Amino acid sequence: MRTLLVLLGPTGVGKTDLSIQLAHHFKSPIVSADSRQIYREMKIGTAIPNAEQLAAVSHYFIGVRSIFDDYTAGKYEIDVLNLFDELFPKHPFIWLVGGSGLYIDAVCRGIDAIPATNNSLRKNLMEHLEKEGLESLRFELRKLDPDIFEIIDIKNPQRVLRALEVCITSGKPYSQLRDNFSKNRDFRILKIGLNIPRDELYNRINQRVDLMMEQGLLDEAKNLYPYWRLNALKTVGYKELFEYLHAKISLDMAVEQIKRNTRHYAKRQLSWFARYDDIEWFTPADTEKIITYISSKL
Repeated sequence: MRTLLVLLGPTGVGKTDLSIQLAHHFKSPIVSADSRQIYREMKIGTAIPNAEQLAAVSHYFIGVRSIFDDYTAGKYEIDVLNLFDELFPKHPFIWLVGGSGLYIDAVCRGIDAIPATNNSLRKNLMEHLEKEGLESLRFELRKLDPDIFEIIDIKNPQRVLRALEVCITSGKPYSQLRDNFSKNRDFRILKIGLNIPRDELYNRINQRVDLMMEQGLLDEAKNLYPYWRLNALKTVGYKELFEYLHAKISLDMAVEQIKRNTRHYAKRQLSWFARYDDIEWFTPADTEKIITYISSKL
């Protein structure tokens, strides 16, 4: 039976290196489930696989969209399922690799139950945001849906607005809609989670941010600075450097904020994944254990 093998976990845990080893073993392609690596202009700040890694295994959905595109998890669901129709006849196994919980849910469970954008309501919420500020909308979201408040990026106005919009339009908590809905898929799904001790994860995140700065993240941010208002760029690693380029904070402070906000993001990712009981957890060093586990399920 054709099988989707999902490798998920927090940012910085080591998914990329392990996914290539596993893809080689199972002779399978890798489909990225990263909502930011999909943008071609954001290479350094999203830690896309390097040229050697991309050449080692067939990768999909990395650098295939522009920051100027209006791309959503709903579109991703459709695009990935269409790709599966092409790939599964050639490959009995496909790896879905990433840490974007909404994108993983879109493929594994579907998201059509979430109401479409309500333009009138969105306009009212935008006006509320401009007059009252983001904190006021956060307060409303916490009241309507404390569970979703804990796992989304509450510093991202678009995420807060969308969550509020869903709650108000549906009359139900956003989290309830997501948790109680799942489409039938015509492929089997096995989820492999990666995690390591929290202090080790945070150290890896800090070191990776330093490496990104050495690789030219600041120059990348400078090139994107004219478009800083785009939703795709409201992303950890860029928004902090934009604050530096706005002359609001020092460069050292921006780097420290990137590290802190990336750690917070990793924590939210783990909270998102903790809601599901169908994930088998390992460490990045457990290559053979993962292969044995998967083989026992096939």
